Amino acid sequence: MLKPRLLVAASTLALSALAFAHDSAKPEDVIDYRQGLMTVIGWNFGPLGAMVKGKHPFEATEFSKHAGRIANLGDQILEGFAKGSDKGKTDAKPEIWANWDDFQGKARDLDTQAKLLAEVAKAGDEAKDKEQFKKVAAACKACHDKYKKD
Repeated sequence: MLKPRLLVAASTLALSALAFAHDSAKPEDVIDYRQGLMTVIGWNFGPLGAMVKGKHPFEATEFSKHAGRIANLGDQILEGFAKGSDKGKTDAKPEIWANWDDFQGKARDLDTQAKLLAEVAKAGDEAKDKEQFKKVAAACKACHDKYKKD
């Protein structure tokens, strides 16, 4: 059974995608899309972190599955930060839009590192998976430290 929060996130992504498809996205729709996307990324990041930290046994197939999901979502991050989506119920700092080039670079780095993780994870080498996961985590942290409200 899907957890309510995941169901809401998936529904939000689907509904927000429709708004983008019609080029009529309101700032609140962009925020919903962004938050849903981050929820789904976090949903998949959690099991990876648990395996890397030894809180859950390493399972190569599960690791690869979650890594692949994150890799498939990484290039959608920037869509969730359209101009005008800095106001409303959001943890995104206004510095994102004031420092767009830096933010965009950090988002692209996360996407690159996530795609590399998905590729590395296909081989099932635990040591290499953990090493690359740390690079993904660092890319997430670089953005969150500078551009996410606490």
